[in-house]
Amino acid sequence: MLKTFEKVLQWSSGLMAAMGLFTIMWLTLFDVTGRKFFNHSVPGGLELTEILMVVVIFGALPLVSWRGEHVVFDSLDHLIPPLVKDIQNRLVELVCALTFGGLAWLMNQRALRFAEYGDTTVYLQFSIAPVAWLMTGLLVLTALVHLVLVFSPQHEADSVEQGGAV
Repeated sequence: MLKTFEKVLQWSSGLMAAMGLFTIMWLTLFDVTGRKFFNHSVPGGLELTEILMVVVIFGALPLVSWRGEHVVFDSLDHLIPPLVKDIQNRLVELVCALTFGGLAWLMNQRALRFAEYGDTTVYLQFSIAPVAWLMTGLLVLTALVHLVLVFSPQHEADSVEQGGAV
């Protein structure tokens, strides 16, 4: 079941982040080439890059959380007994789940306000609300990942195999 969940994460948020980064790469290439050789940049290139950065960062967040690839301070972990460390890890995952859930709620409130006011980007006039809702969805997915890790029976074994703490 957890392997299936990981595959779904890789094929959803991982692929989304990879495609966003790939698109940023090509957009930057065309923008720089256009400025250098044709004295004309890609119209709205900055706005597109900003939106794509949202896709990359928030798209990668659930997968980074699942793999426990966050920056951690674990220099004292060898002094903590395994049972206490397991409880500590599960409490941290619960706090992370609640935090990401709260952030998702706040982002949804912001998205509703963007939609209500009809906020758009300056140059291309793209609606900002769908981007905020995408952020909301990915924050909810990240919260769900942390919630799964709270109750995962292989939680401790997985984090040790990956070479880091959660």
